[in-house]
Amino acid sequence: MASIASGEDGAVPEDDVPTGDVVSEPAASPGVYRLRAVLHAVSPLIWRRLLVSGESTVADLHTIVQTAFGWGGEHLHRFVIHGAEYGINYVGGPGFRDARQVRLGGLGLRVGERFFYEYNFFAGWRVDLRVEEIVAAEPGRVYPRCTAGRRAGPPEGWDGPWAFLDATQPHLVFAATLRAAEIVGQLLDADPDAEPATVGVDRDELTALLPLLGLERFDRRGLNRALADLATTTETKPS
Repeated sequence: MASIASGEDGAVPEDDVPTGDVVSEPAASPGVYRLRAVLHAVSPLIWRRLLVSGESTVADLHTIVQTAFGWGGEHLHRFVIHGAEYGINYVGGPGFRDARQVRLGGLGLRVGERFFYEYNFFAGWRVDLRVEEIVAAEPGRVYPRCTAGRRAGPPEGWDGPWAFLDATQPHLVFAATLRAAEIVGQLLDADPDAEPATVGVDRDELTALLPLLGLERFDRRGLNRALADLATTTETKPS
């Protein structure tokens, strides 16, 4: 991700200014886009508010959205912006405009404009994005970052929004909570040195319950640590 900015403008060294020539002003910064990202067709809403540098490529934005919703990037994706499709081209796959060659600030997006991101075409996950504001970068601030959000992102292995809604119906969440409490009780009553399997606890069952138990949890600090790691990774990549 070659475009995560700190927001500091570089001045032209005095020694580099040719004598007698007219000095042009440095190019204006592409700014920072405040994007509201909402998971489509899911209620209650699962959403994030993201600050993304205009220098970020569309491919960078893919990684940012993946991180924001806790996904791993295992499936095909595309952005649809102003009617054009952006993604990464693979042999035998659909053709897109190369998302690695286009920067967010070069798309001509204006405040209030909307576009969307699709992930895993078989499951049909879709994130609707809206430009809420375009602001100047703050000196010393690392982008991207998240300023708000609600609810945990759905497991990407689930079969899209309709399957997610079916699996998270209130009575199923309630049953999962009761079963988790039962498992915890078994563990508390067991010998402290005993393995879960010896007290009738199935690790796979516990793993399956976790998404239902954490539906309302959104860890913004944890997300921002992950986004900061993206910036660090970018800075250490060879150009």
